[in-house]
Amino acid sequence: MKLALKLGYLQVAILLIFMASLQAQSDTGKIRIIMIGAHPDDCDIGSGGTAAWFASMGYPVKFVSVTNGDAGHQTDKGETLARRRYAEAQEAARRLGISYDVLNNHDGLLLPTLEVRLQIIKEIRDWKADIVIAPRPNDYHPDHRYTGILVQDAAYMVAVPNIAPETPALKKNPVFLYFQDHFQRPNPFRPDIAINIDPVFDKKINGLDAHESQFYEWLPWIGHYSDQVPKNKADRKKWLAEARTIPITTDVRNSLIRWYGRDKGLEVKHAEAFEICEYGTQPGDDEIRRLFPMLGKKN
Repeated sequence: MKLALKLGYLQVAILLIFMASLQAQSDTGKIRIIMIGAHPDDCDIGSGGTAAWFASMGYPVKFVSVTNGDAGHQTDKGETLARRRYAEAQEAARRLGISYDVLNNHDGLLLPTLEVRLQIIKEIRDWKADIVIAPRPNDYHPDHRYTGILVQDAAYMVAVPNIAPETPALKKNPVFLYFQDHFQRPNPFRPDIAINIDPVFDKKINGLDAHESQFYEWLPWIGHYSDQVPKNKADRKKWLAEARTIPITTDVRNSLIRWYGRDKGLEVKHAEAFEICEYGTQPGDDEIRRLFPMLGKKN
């Protein structure tokens, strides 16, 4: 009898621990999302639609730029450019209904140092993040690569109380995800989660449009297509929507079908996909649907 009671208490304790692990970091119970990019516009490109989805559903979302963007322009530079890009980031945040932090590290000079790692840990902890999204550490831009490494290095440490003890450690390790990219070596991107952003695609483009220095000036200049940028503001948005429509790959389409069912999955025109990082909490399908409520219930 006593053994049975002990086993009963043990089962209840295990159940309570399991249920607690499914709750959000915040006492409000709302899922909290932080997306970390190297520059002020990186998160907007990789997950502006998903961010708009979450924000429209009442979930707190923050973008973090690890650098201040003070090198990304053909004529503007230094503090002047950093101030401009900060203002653009705040306008994008206003349009998307999110928060936007820009860290004061120089653009193009980012290294995976302990100092910056502690900055990342603090950002994730302060936000009480349940989901963390960042680039993979294989990319053409060193700032992108090192941002991926910095977030990987922070992935376990955010739950270790004796690391950066001035900021309370998280109660549980978040789910860490990677933004989609097209790089194949040393390993191609794997779309574990795919989000239909058709209903919020216009919001994403409106957010990108706030980064005028990038999408209408710098990127066209460095990419040698400045002559394609329309002069008229309304035409610019239409052009930007066309330019920023990412073709849905076969792998992403299959992921959409997995999460939305065949009929709905085949109808999607715009999607954002994410790969689950091995270093954080490893969610099952039910947990992914809880963390990404826009996926809906299982078909």
